[in-house]
Amino acid sequence: MDTKNKLDLENNKKKETRKTSGKTKRSFKDFMLGIKSKISLSLVVIFWLSITLVAWTRPADSISEHERRPLEQLPALEVKEILSGQYMKDFEEYAKDQFPSRFGFRSIKSLLRYYVFLQSDNNDIFIHDKYASKLEFPMSESSINLAGKKFSEIYEKYLKDTNTKNYLSIIPDKNFYLAKPNGYPSMDYDLLFELIKRETGFAQFIDIRDTLKLEDFYKTDTHWKQEALLPTVKKILKEMNMLDYFAFDYEKKMAEIDFYGVYYGQSALPLKPEKIYYLTNIHTQDSQVFNLENNSYTSVYDMDRLQGNDPYDIFLSGASALLVVENPHATSDKELVIFRDSFGSSISPLFLEGYSKVTLVDIRYIASDLIGRFIDFENQDVLFLYSALILNRSATFK
Repeated sequence: MDTKNKLDLENNKKKETRKTSGKTKRSFKDFMLGIKSKISLSLVVIFWLSITLVAWTRPADSISEHERRPLEQLPALEVKEILSGQYMKDFEEYAKDQFPSRFGFRSIKSLLRYYVFLQSDNNDIFIHDKYASKLEFPMSESSINLAGKKFSEIYEKYLKDTNTKNYLSIIPDKNFYLAKPNGYPSMDYDLLFELIKRETGFAQFIDIRDTLKLEDFYKTDTHWKQEALLPTVKKILKEMNMLDYFAFDYEKKMAEIDFYGVYYGQSALPLKPEKIYYLTNIHTQDSQVFNLENNSYTSVYDMDRLQGNDPYDIFLSGASALLVVENPHATSDKELVIFRDSFGSSISPLFLEGYSKVTLVDIRYIASDLIGRFIDFENQDVLFLYSALILNRSATFK
């Protein structure tokens, strides 16, 4: 074999060696990629199988403590519901509500929306300067008019032919001070006030907007802080010619819990907790609260409610259709009737000093036609005190 042929043979061998080596490297690389893909797929399958197993074996939660709402339950398996397609719709809602670690996944979603994608709100919840609130927009003029008409009906049915003194005040919600000034959609509060006043000419209107500011509301909740309400109470009492009966001598106490308001759960963001303070004196301490729904007596501040789903219920034990609060140390024998919503729970104790009896009526929980069975309207002060939020949803009135 000549020298040229030897060189050609050696070069061919080298080429074959390189090809074989390259194929071996590629085969090993493909093999490792295949292993990684199988491992990733297996982990995903295991994760979702685990989630499914937990979802089907754990008992369904009845309520969401974070969102403070009832959760959907497994719908009944009925032929009619299956054929109409309603069963699958209900099952989808059930599956979403009962998804394991739901709050954790909601938190991840909210954090991404707010801080990665820079969305201005999440499910209508927005955060500004550490204050959380829910967009209340647009305003429903029909709802506002309906509320005004409901108040007028109560006047015509119970108050018109009595010597009661009638007053009305609207509580501006947090968005009055937070939404529009910071560029968020907001109700037309001026129009809201005018619509209510137009329907309620029987009552003296008391405008309390200038007695409040944003800081008077909880950062994580809808409601106002009781310890910030004395200027509001004083203005209302002045208009009602009752200011001289009050000394406003209170001790401010702090509830020993961390308060996470309703917007904490709805926003699913790691908002800082707050403290609940309440104002106490001999009038709040010795007054008895009678609940006509369950014929039971409680105290003005129900400390047991601090361990419940909504610690704000410390004030008069939360939502109730009819409450009668009697004060043995009142500085007058006058009586006050307050038509109210949940905002009224925290402000009402501050009216006790000057009234021997304060009756609270919530027409979201009792039909207005039934009120006369429990209250004799005569020689009383009557105050309609409702938040703008509730007036914009007056379909809840009975």
